[in-house]
Amino acid sequence: MTLPALQNTGVIYRRILSQFPQDISLAFAYGSGVFKQHGTSQGQMEKNMLDFVFAVDDPVTWHTMNLLQNRRHYSILKILGPTKISSIQNDYGASVYYNTLVPADGRIIKYGVISTDSLIDDLMHWKTLYVAGRLHKPVKMLVQNENGKLRAALVSNLKSAVMASFLMLPESFTEEELFLQIAGLSYAGDFRMKIGEDKSKVSNIVKDNIQHFRILYSNILRDCPQVVYKPPQGRLEVDKSPEGQFIQLMALPRTLQQRITKLVDLPGKNRDVEEILLQVAQDPDCGAMVHQGLWKTVSYSSKKLMKMWKGWKRKQSVSQTS
Repeated sequence: MTLPALQNTGVIYRRILSQFPQDISLAFAYGSGVFKQHGTSQGQMEKNMLDFVFAVDDPVTWHTMNLLQNRRHYSILKILGPTKISSIQNDYGASVYYNTLVPADGRIIKYGVISTDSLIDDLMHWKTLYVAGRLHKPVKMLVQNENGKLRAALVSNLKSAVMASFLMLPESFTEEELFLQIAGLSYAGDFRMKIGEDKSKVSNIVKDNIQHFRILYSNILRDCPQVVYKPPQGRLEVDKSPEGQFIQLMALPRTLQQRITKLVDLPGKNRDVEEILLQVAQDPDCGAMVHQGLWKTVSYSSKKLMKMWKGWKRKQSVSQTS
């Protein structure tokens, strides 16, 4: 399979991608090595790690090929073989297998591998919000095949981010306030924001990338009947009536809806989701319940993933010499 043509993509990304098996359904680069963040100079940006995610239809085959091409990228887990690596990828953490601190074309990179099916599931349902959350923010899309289901899931993920953010914002707000809310969705409940990450991380992501966020969300905002969008003024007004909030709640991904209903439904009552969300829509604390539902989703997946990362990083230095 030949690599699809990369539109408006720097040579460095083409060179790095050429070092990997080409059976990739979606590939994107993200993070502070790709998009300038507030307070970071161009020189600092070029020293930052480049982060990638590769979605692949057949993880076992892809890891088999990558172990032949790039065995040194893997931790000691490489001795278990591609089938076990794929099992670890699918069954633990956020369904992503990361190789990190990899030298590539004069840069240090980290890349995560996720199955196309797992990616679609996260985009549609926010089971972990790990890769879906990264795709709420601007990314450099490098490869995207003609998978219609994946394309629809990518759009659905952006619409869900808008709806969740509407529920946590006041009736009137600025574009920047909306983009700050969207960019922060996947950090709600991420314990790294408390113990290691820069507390202004979300603000730094948004401030120098407002135009990138506009490109990502402007069509969705213009077409959304729940909001009045005024691009010249950079302001929005959202429907905060119980009826409006009910529509927004019903448009949320399934996992988030389930987490919200568990906050409200009394043990043993077992009411249906629609009935519970109608109650939530009329509650003054509706936005707080949405935030708490997000917190539970992100905290669960981030703790599992960080535990795995620590194990991999301990073994990485040993494996680099084997």
